[in-house]
Amino acid sequence: MRVLGRCHNEGLRLPKSSGRTPETVWLFDLDNTLHNASHGIFAAIDSRMALAVAEMLDVDAQIADTLRLKYWQRYGATMIGLHRHHNVSPHAFLHRSHDFDIAPLLSVETGLNQQLKRLPGRKIVLTNAPSDYASRVIRLAGMHRNFDGVWAIDHMRLQGHYRPKPSLGLMRQVLAALQVPARQVVLVEDTLRNLKAAKQLGMRTVHIFNAGTPYSAIHRGRNLYVDLRVDSIQELAQQVGQLSLVDN
Repeated sequence: MRVLGRCHNEGLRLPKSSGRTPETVWLFDLDNTLHNASHGIFAAIDSRMALAVAEMLDVDAQIADTLRLKYWQRYGATMIGLHRHHNVSPHAFLHRSHDFDIAPLLSVETGLNQQLKRLPGRKIVLTNAPSDYASRVIRLAGMHRNFDGVWAIDHMRLQGHYRPKPSLGLMRQVLAALQVPARQVVLVEDTLRNLKAAKQLGMRTVHIFNAGTPYSAIHRGRNLYVDLRVDSIQELAQQVGQLSLVDN
């Protein structure tokens, strides 16, 4: 597995299809999709983010937490709001907010890697988290052999601006880098607004329900832009035939 680095046009060098036969490309979100971040990791990130905001902007804890949540809701990442409105270094903020011991907080479903192997095609992690954190989670969970690479928020730049999920511009950039039709790409996510954007471009969509994901409790059913709704990777592997993939 490798972190996918930027090239000169701010895109990413992704492993491309051989072109000989159609192949499914799986784009997996990380937190609350491949592991249960609500088990403890999100709480650690939120507290460290609030502390970083307070120290970097010299504000009290209440204002810091309000800004953290406000920028996450508006931009999809607290880092973007801090960078745009306060000229905070994205790298410094991401490092400070994700620099903690992940291992005791990590929670993954039993047999995760075996279930991932049952899904045909190439697999890439597409996450609004920073690449160092994502790589640590993936390796600690033993998932690195199942993935071709990681596309993290560090690399989600378009025309000089950060554009994380659910940006349509990001999704188009992903498709251009993969060089495969949208119908061959499956986005697996716990966050519905990200799935909605992918569906607009013709990707297949899988919603992994996690009760800890914000606003998930009001969407227990399957939305029209969701092709398959599951509660785990195991259930996805069991029901993958419902997606009518090109390599099934």
